[in-house]
Amino acid sequence: MQHLAAVLVASALSACAVPFKEGVDALRAGTRQAATVDSAKIAPKFSYLRVTHSNGLAILGLNRVDPHPDGPILVWQSVAGEVLRIQNGRVIGASGLLTEWRDVRLPQLPRWSQVAASSEPVHWKRVRDVMPGYRYGVEDDLELKVASAPARSALREIDGETLTWFEEQVRRAGIGLVSSPDDLPPARYAVRMAGNTETVVYGEQCLSPNLCITWQRWSAEQQDALRDKLAGAKK
Repeated sequence: MQHLAAVLVASALSACAVPFKEGVDALRAGTRQAATVDSAKIAPKFSYLRVTHSNGLAILGLNRVDPHPDGPILVWQSVAGEVLRIQNGRVIGASGLLTEWRDVRLPQLPRWSQVAASSEPVHWKRVRDVMPGYRYGVEDDLELKVASAPARSALREIDGETLTWFEEQVRRAGIGLVSSPDDLPPARYAVRMAGNTETVVYGEQCLSPNLCITWQRWSAEQQDALRDKLAGAKK
């Protein structure tokens, strides 16, 4: 994600802000190399995303939660104003980037556990408004199915084998799964299922053929563990 900086001010559900010094430390880390971002301290009481992109790594803070009949929309924001809107694990809005998804319309989709239990993939259509280019009503016919845990990913401090993985790929009507230079690469999602609770903890999604991100729900505990691991590797 081009020019993403780490979060300076973030609101949790309590609408509190990250302490100023911690916010500045995070900002300075976010403008450097990935190892520097991962060695930064983050405030324990807030919610974060660890986002990787072609230019490096950033940590975004939870700005707010917007209620929605199909599930709450989590709004994550960086200090420079870039925003990711995520609903049920999918990016449904992105602004402040070289490619923006101004609005995304989704159908009511089955729960992840229902997809996992089905022997057939789920076919559905996404409609999005994209900038630049004023492209409104771009339609993506998609196929969602269970997938194996990948051999490589940006997932950190979680065993990928403990999660249920899904792949979402463009499907062309009457042709099936094909590739085109204008198609978005397949998306992947990793879901933690515990009883009736389903939490998408990791995702890989492209906003354009040339702009892809990964994101992971992140905590201060995970940050501390990764920082200690990096420090040990340097010894």
